Amino acid sequence: MSTPTRITHLIAGEAWSGTAERTSEVFNPATGEVTGVLDLASTDLVGEVVATARQAWEGWADTSLAKRTQVLFTFRELLERNKKEIAALITAEHGKVLDDALGEVTRGLEVAEFACGIPHLLRGGFSENASTNVDVYSMRQPLGVVAVISPFNFPAMVPMWFIPIAIACGNAVVLKPSEKDPSAAIAIAKLWSEAGLPAGVMNVVNGDKEAVDALLTHPDIKAVSFVGSTPIAHYVYDTGTAHGKRVQALGGAKNHMLVLPDADLDLAADAAVNSGFGSAGERCMAISALVAVEPIADELVEKIKDRMGKLRTGDGTKGCDMGPLVTRAHRDKVAGYVDAGLEQGATLVVDGRDDEFDGGADGFFLGPTLFDNVGRDMTIYQDEIFGPVLSVVRVQSYDEGLELINANPYGNGTAIFTNDGGAARRFQRQVEVGMVGVNVPIPVPVSYYSFGGWKNSLFGDTHAHGMEGVHFFTRGKVVTSRWLDPSHGGLNLGFPQNT
Repeated sequence: MSTPTRITHLIAGEAWSGTAERTSEVFNPATGEVTGVLDLASTDLVGEVVATARQAWEGWADTSLAKRTQVLFTFRELLERNKKEIAALITAEHGKVLDDALGEVTRGLEVAEFACGIPHLLRGGFSENASTNVDVYSMRQPLGVVAVISPFNFPAMVPMWFIPIAIACGNAVVLKPSEKDPSAAIAIAKLWSEAGLPAGVMNVVNGDKEAVDALLTHPDIKAVSFVGSTPIAHYVYDTGTAHGKRVQALGGAKNHMLVLPDADLDLAADAAVNSGFGSAGERCMAISALVAVEPIADELVEKIKDRMGKLRTGDGTKGCDMGPLVTRAHRDKVAGYVDAGLEQGATLVVDGRDDEFDGGADGFFLGPTLFDNVGRDMTIYQDEIFGPVLSVVRVQSYDEGLELINANPYGNGTAIFTNDGGAARRFQRQVEVGMVGVNVPIPVPVSYYSFGGWKNSLFGDTHAHGMEGVHFFTRGKVVTSRWLDPSHGGLNLGFPQNT
């Protein structure tokens, strides 16, 4: 067994040289081996990093758009060049298979490409002669130091939803990645320095709740972007806003896929397996509840079961279809939901606990699991399991299926599978969910649109990336300007009029 690697903070482009009072372990989920020892930041260290970022921000905010764009284009090229190495870091610490990890980095790369257009995105408006000899124009200016707190399930993509846009807009960033798999985010942060970003504009602090609370309460942090479970997202939003910060907190999900009787059932079965078990179900956009409108449920369940039998679960570096869960504790929690589903009367069609795994004997594996005849009152339906468990709920009509989806407290993503254009159009208007797919099981918007859900899937009213991301990381200002003609003079104490 190899000696675990020390993983530490990245401050002003340099690895931290101090000694941590507290550390945590980083695992390879496919083997159960401890591969890293992570330094955890204290409140005082977070304060030092924020001060470093605050000092660096002043110069970066005054840097021209032309020079900022040069850094962004260079970063984009470096990320493209190093994406396979970063994907390997994701697989080593998160466990998802290499192809999935590479896809994650590519989706993050798309946001960097979007941010390269920042001169156009920050372009203001101008109205000449709004009143006689009075011009009015608008501008957007950076906030200052912003914090990004990212989850374990997308250690590269989620930070990239926010950081390129925040930096392009002229802000400095402090990133707190998940303590479970921090190395990919640190590697990406190093690329910013290589791209020519001034020292201190991009920083990484590793930590747990102490570091999060320090960021949420620090007076020089002006905005916080967070992605994670709903209870923690709620906490981040309440704490951050109570301390005067702008907060976007994306929470959990219980995504439904409504399959109508006229749908192509082979396409729907493929989609259910791909979206339910990709990344071992550890996706906020995973389909975890398949809503089958009778009389198709029996046939659809059989098609899904047949496809699941062809999946291979194991080490993500060995060409498997699905990797392990991120930690042993999480694996055991998901297995507990399988136990609960059986106890509460659901039909267990495929039991992932009994799979054979192509990985280490101590890996955190649980195979794809399928339940049928799932009821609304069961915990496997009500809770976000965040694992490879797909539940089939049977309904008698489109209206019953729509009501089921709209009654759910989450509103992140949903999909409908049908060949009826009218039904699809009706669904996309009536469903109370932020992201909708029509014959698309994972409706993650492209970078120039914005990502975010409704209801308990989002706290705050600003979504990630796209123009909403640009607006989140800037403040608007309107200037009313009059340059007097040399011949003009005299006093006038009357109220200015729009003449």
